[in-house]
Amino acid sequence: MKTALIELISKISSGCMGDAEIQRIADEAAQAYADPEAFLAANPDINYDDSFPIPLGEWVVVGSLPDTVLFQADTYVELFSGIVASFGQDVSFNIKPKQLAKTEALTALNRIQIQMGSMNPENGGYVLMNFSQLLDDELQMVLVYGNDVPRVLELCAEVGISAAPALEALKVALHV
Repeated sequence: MKTALIELISKISSGCMGDAEIQRIADEAAQAYADPEAFLAANPDINYDDSFPIPLGEWVVVGSLPDTVLFQADTYVELFSGIVASFGQDVSFNIKPKQLAKTEALTALNRIQIQMGSMNPENGGYVLMNFSQLLDDELQMVLVYGNDVPRVLELCAEVGISAAPALEALKVALHV
């Protein structure tokens, strides 16, 4: 489990996290998956109970990812603003977050995906992926190199975290 978690976190972080941080999160999550009661007893500051819709190990992964890796928002404007901020001021984008304000969800997500897909072509661009169960926000996504999407989906299935390419999932949900 820990090996799969290390690979998964490495792939979804796309270079935004150091090896030590990835190892720590994977180690904690593996412990939480293996023995939730012992993990909670050893970490009394963790705010988790049985009412959460995901297992404790998954909750540790989701809760430990920085906002440069896990993008949570209620609108596509907020989502894209977070993505733009994560890349820093040196990276230019063809669209601006406010240009998504008056568009339908599918149009907004398609525009974001086109923009992200054109970046980092040597790795197949970026693909926005829904990641885990929604907790407090309407949107919860990670960016994955296009070349890594099949492996990320395999790893998510292996560790039990739901994931899907966001644009494809929205098209299915809207019956498009």
